[in-house]
Amino acid sequence: MTAHPAVRRAVAVGAGVAGGAALGGAVSMGTATYFAHRIITPEHEKKDDSTVVAVAADEGTVTLRATPDTTARGRYGLWLQGGAGHARLGDVLRTEGTGRAGTVTRPVLGVDSGELVPGPARWNKYFYCGTPGSALGLDYEDVLVTSDVGDLPTWRVPPPPEADTGDWAILVHGRSAMREETLRALPVLHRLGFTSLVPMYRNDIGAPPSTDGRYSLGLSEWRDVDAAMRFALAHGARRLVLVGWSMGGAIVLQALNRSDVAHRVHRVVLDGPVIDWGSVLAHQAELHLIPRPIDHLARSLMRSRASRHLLRIAEPVDVAATNWVDRADEVSHRIFIIHSATDETVPFGPSQDLARRRPGLVHTFVWPSARHCQEWNTNTSLWEDLVASFLR
Repeated sequence: MTAHPAVRRAVAVGAGVAGGAALGGAVSMGTATYFAHRIITPEHEKKDDSTVVAVAADEGTVTLRATPDTTARGRYGLWLQGGAGHARLGDVLRTEGTGRAGTVTRPVLGVDSGELVPGPARWNKYFYCGTPGSALGLDYEDVLVTSDVGDLPTWRVPPPPEADTGDWAILVHGRSAMREETLRALPVLHRLGFTSLVPMYRNDIGAPPSTDGRYSLGLSEWRDVDAAMRFALAHGARRLVLVGWSMGGAIVLQALNRSDVAHRVHRVVLDGPVIDWGSVLAHQAELHLIPRPIDHLARSLMRSRASRHLLRIAEPVDVAATNWVDRADEVSHRIFIIHSATDETVPFGPSQDLARRRPGLVHTFVWPSARHCQEWNTNTSLWEDLVASFLR
């Protein structure tokens, strides 16, 4: 395994400007600053990462270059070249070849927009795209939730009138993701009689930015979830359920701890959540061959007021404040965590550790095999059954 190219560039820059005994320190500071920047900077410009090799319209199939994403079991979406359209794909039919020459063929379940043709594309774990109406045929309305940064565009999805429980669910997507990540959960919540509220949060594309345009790993974003909770209560919600994916889980946990209306939250569902940002950073540092002292230095830079100008952040980001294993005694809500044992982005260990620290209150279901936040994709009926059972 080799270091990320941009990390190598950071090291090279540090080496180029340093001399003598200062070399190691300059390299360390440059690499740590880069690593910290990567963590807190939204990634809105995403490049095509897949290749459509062939489309067999008569067979209703598409063949793609084999990658860890395209060969994953389950149902997924595919953004067509440059985001010019979207298709939904079924489970793997067959694979051929190995290495860079390997291909995978999958059924085409539908083309939502654009034309599926050979060429570059981008994998989409959301499966769906668009709005609750266009993707799922559900009635919805666009509303605005007012937070301290401004008005947040939000979907409000009412339940069938005959099934309305008076309870509301607030769905929180992950880091550098879009609201469409949450579409997968709407059908089961709709059947259970929940009104679903799906807000953007600060620094999303189309939402107001924070003053510095940086993530704070849930330490400021929780205010946007708090605003959504207050919106729901002001519009008649009886009780609240919070649902979060990945960093959305970290945001939800901060909201549960800091919001004055958190006592109105009945239950919480988290999918592949960040329970401890420290473990995620350590995991990513290891993947990119970043020495542990660099990882620790990056955390020090984020929490220090003196280094705010280096990272261009308005307020320090204290990674330790996001460790809910250490803060387990402060967890007071019933939480159900679904987390894959093979999650390559957010290790599942802290989810298990939190459940061990709070038995009877926090429950985990360790999914046997799925990539990050793709449990639903691999077995939709099981995911929905687990969530429905917990929420009932």
